[in-house]
Amino acid sequence: MILNVSGRCDIVAFYSSWFINRYKEGYVDVRNPFNRKLVSRIYFEDIDLILFCTKNPIPILKDLEKIKKPILFQVTITPYKKDIEPNVPSKSEVIKAVKKISEIIGKDNLYIRYDPIFISDKYNIEYHKHAFDKLCTLLDGYVNHIIVSFIDDYKNVQKNKNILKIRDFTESDYKEIGTSFSRCAKSHHMSVQTCFEERNLSEYGFDIGECISHELAFRLTGKTYKNWTARKEKKCNCVQMVDIGVYNSCRHFCKYCYANFDEEKVLNNMKRHNPNSSLLIGELESDDMIKIRRK
Repeated sequence: MILNVSGRCDIVAFYSSWFINRYKEGYVDVRNPFNRKLVSRIYFEDIDLILFCTKNPIPILKDLEKIKKPILFQVTITPYKKDIEPNVPSKSEVIKAVKKISEIIGKDNLYIRYDPIFISDKYNIEYHKHAFDKLCTLLDGYVNHIIVSFIDDYKNVQKNKNILKIRDFTESDYKEIGTSFSRCAKSHHMSVQTCFEERNLSEYGFDIGECISHELAFRLTGKTYKNWTARKEKKCNCVQMVDIGVYNSCRHFCKYCYANFDEEKVLNNMKRHNPNSSLLIGELESDDMIKIRRK
C-alpha cells in the first residue's frame, strides 16, 4: 500500500506532530469523506511507501530519519504572493528545506511541483518564465524532476475569481511556457513534465509521465500496483494510493485550492484536531464502523 500524506490537505505543514504520533503508534484511522461513519484503519506495517505532498516541509524535517519506510516528496513551490497564498511561508525558507530533504532521501525521490499555473495581468507569462528560471537555478544539483500543471475551474477558483483575475491561455502562451520551461529545466539537468493535463506540452520538450509512475513505485518497493481510480475521466496512469487527509483542514488558504472551499470550516476543523487522536480531525465515536484496510 502507498500512503498519500496528503492530497486533501497539507498534513506536513500543519499536522506533522500528529503524523509522527500515528507512525509511533503503528496505525492511523481515516474517515470516508463520503460516509463519515465508515472508518478505515491502516497499519504502518502494511505500508510500502509514503508520499509526502506539501507546500511547507519544514515541520517534518527533524523527524524524517525516524521513518523507516521508503519516502517520496512532492513539494509545491509556486511564485504567487500573499494575495494568492496568504499563509505559505517564504519561498527561500521552503527551498532551504528542499535542499535538506534532497540530502536525506536523495534527489531521485524528490519532485518539485510548479502547480498550478494561471496567468493574469499581475502573474503574466514573463513573470512565470522568470520565476521558473530562478527556481531551477536555486535548486540545481538538488532536484532532478519538476511537475507542472495548469489551473482547473474548481469551486474555490470560482469563488475567488475576483482575486485571481485569471485570463485564458492562448496557443502562444502554451508555446512560450513550453519552450522556456523545457530549455530552462534542461540547462539545470532537470526533467519537466505535466501530469493529468490535456495539454502535456510534449511538443516543446516536456516528458510524458505520471506523478507517481508504476516504474517509480516498483523501484522503491519491488511491488506492482493498480492504477489510481479516483478520476477515471482523466485517464490517470499514476499508481493507486490511500489518502489519509481531510478536506477543508488546510490553513494555507490558497485561492486556487481544490481541497479547501470553506475557510470557516477549515478553522473549525483545526480546532477539532487532537495530535493524540487516531483521526486527523476529531475523535472516534461509539457508532463508527472501523474496517482494517490491507491494500
